[in-house]
Amino acid sequence: MITIKNLKKVYATPAGPVVGLQDINLQVNQGEIFGVIGKSGAGKSTLIRCINLLERPTSGKISIADTEITQLSGSALRNERHKIGMIFQHFNLLTSRTVYENIALPLKLSGTSSRDIENTIKPLLELTGLNEKRNVYPAQLSGGQKQRVAIARALANNPDVLLCDEATSALDPHTTKSILDLVRDINKKLGLTILLITHEMSVVKEICDRVAVLEQGKIIEMGDVLQVFTHPLQDITRELINTALRLELPQSIKDALHLQRAPKTHPLVRFTFIGNTASKPFLSKLTADFHVEFSVLQANIELIHDNPVGIMLVQAIVDDEQLIEILKYAGEQGLDTEVLGYVN
Repeated sequence: MITIKNLKKVYATPAGPVVGLQDINLQVNQGEIFGVIGKSGAGKSTLIRCINLLERPTSGKISIADTEITQLSGSALRNERHKIGMIFQHFNLLTSRTVYENIALPLKLSGTSSRDIENTIKPLLELTGLNEKRNVYPAQLSGGQKQRVAIARALANNPDVLLCDEATSALDPHTTKSILDLVRDINKKLGLTILLITHEMSVVKEICDRVAVLEQGKIIEMGDVLQVFTHPLQDITRELINTALRLELPQSIKDALHLQRAPKTHPLVRFTFIGNTASKPFLSKLTADFHVEFSVLQANIELIHDNPVGIMLVQAIVDDEQLIEILKYAGEQGLDTEVLGYVN
């Protein structure tokens, strides 16, 4: 379990102090996969570097299990870091050492015997699918295989917590999925608590139990992944979700969008279908019952934690009274609705 209370990180620069993190409060529960998402510069990497104390917070507390690591230093901190595994975006493997030797490195540095190293690494090679690459050098590996080596190395000290800093950002989509499947498998088999930093909501959707959205060093939204996907509260969250679900509106529609109704404009409505509602013939029933026209601008259905979630953006050719009736009917059918604005 990871507990963060009132975390703040301020950098001193020639131009004056710069706040990297502010008022960060979150708890990652034992055995869950927790995602932290945000755009570049939001403070994600600063947060993860503070959690393993590669950077010292300016103020606040960080606890791993029952140990407040922000109070530790020297040998006590080094010992505690053995309980924290770390995976980086660019693998950080030693090119002059084999797969086995790269995985063994943290054990050798801690004085583990050769026999115990062998007993530790053998099941890790099996777990990460690297048995046949044991004596191969990094230059002979694909990007996905290199990340598997890095994951095995991070698990060598049998950590309680695994931190992933943009672990799939350098990989193609197919390889990303295989690495995420591996991380999920590790979480289930080892009961490992995982905190995952990413800028891709598709990664969060694929693997995380809960998520926090970071912007300008602050957590602006946090909750269960299904809840955040279906009821986003912040504009940045909606933008990340729309990108992940490929629901980005054309720029021409964005430019023509009015917040208030103007003459000759019609509402742009977002319908969110969850669970069984995703398979209902909703628009055809609306057309038949309300005798109105719809133009579907974007639509997609995804699985989030085995729950079908559909999001549809439509332009409804209706007046204000009809719109109220339609939104009421949609709510009665279990759909979430949001009027995004009005377009010609």
